[in-house]
Amino acid sequence: MSGIVFSSTFPLPHSTATSRPIVKMSASQAINPSSRTLFKSMVIKPPSHPTYDMAGIIKLALAEDAANIGDVTCKSTIPVDMEVEAHFLAKEDGIVAGIALAELIFDEVDPSLKVEWSRSDGDCVHKGLQFGKVSGRAHNIVVAERVVLNFMQRMSGIATLTKAMADAAHPATILETRKTAPGLRLIDKWAVLIGGGRNHRMGLFDMVMIKDNHISIAGGIINAIRSVDSYLEESNLQMEVEVETRTLDEVKEVLDYTSHTKSALSRIMLDNMVVPLPDGDIDVSMLKDAVQLINGRFDTEASGNVTLETVHKIGQTGVTFISSGALTHSVRALDISLKIDTELALKVGRRTKRA
Repeated sequence: MSGIVFSSTFPLPHSTATSRPIVKMSASQAINPSSRTLFKSMVIKPPSHPTYDMAGIIKLALAEDAANIGDVTCKSTIPVDMEVEAHFLAKEDGIVAGIALAELIFDEVDPSLKVEWSRSDGDCVHKGLQFGKVSGRAHNIVVAERVVLNFMQRMSGIATLTKAMADAAHPATILETRKTAPGLRLIDKWAVLIGGGRNHRMGLFDMVMIKDNHISIAGGIINAIRSVDSYLEESNLQMEVEVETRTLDEVKEVLDYTSHTKSALSRIMLDNMVVPLPDGDIDVSMLKDAVQLINGRFDTEASGNVTLETVHKIGQTGVTFISSGALTHSVRALDISLKIDTELALKVGRRTKRA
């Protein structure tokens, strides 16, 4: 069965984790583990991927910290049987993401840890808000802490920017790209969903996307489209097909070809048709002209020079989608911490203007 694989627990020094059956899921399946009410906060499920190993990513992240030695600081300072309660603290405003993933990590380290939340993935948090807590073995909470926060901070940063851009882009739909952190693609794209965006293709396997290099190698945009149509027919494949256009002449070529030839083409990318101006504004006249030429015959996607400052103007041109690599390739993490002494943490945070 295809889907995301959640496997057995990761062995850590002093961990109370015990072996559990493998649980598999796809984006359309519910999870019902027997050990405790896990994934209750998975209000937005991860996108589907046929081979992505979520458990493997979690194990790798934990192994980066523990290696084959474990947490030497915890071993030397924390009694193995000590129990504590730690609170998640937002140090700035934003959209929280990674709550469901945090549960997976805590469960991997120690299934007996109890995690509770006052917010769900996709909710707003504000500076100084305590929005969740984890209780149980102190050693295992501290072992999981940084891995949990690394994922949550990155995902929350992506979700926060996605939410802002999705709101500004309306009525167009905001998409991310394949410009994700290697190995973290599904997690990055999950954060985009949590922020209110929509996923572009997951990889090279689930959509035909004819870009400039394909066009150059094929000897022209029509040769490339014709080759794709032949390949899909011969391979008995059905999937979305998108072609990148960079000029109005290329748009006209595509429209002329598809007006008298059956094609699987479903979307036209309008690349770099947003022109930056010296005063910081943008000229979208070329983009508007392209959208008017296409006139609803295909979905359209604007790409290039998409920022939080430009996306609203782009969204008013009539394009169907706006794709932005900035959602994932240069994300700024949202500041979140996990604190046992929250009173002191808040006091210090107020002193540094971070709470």
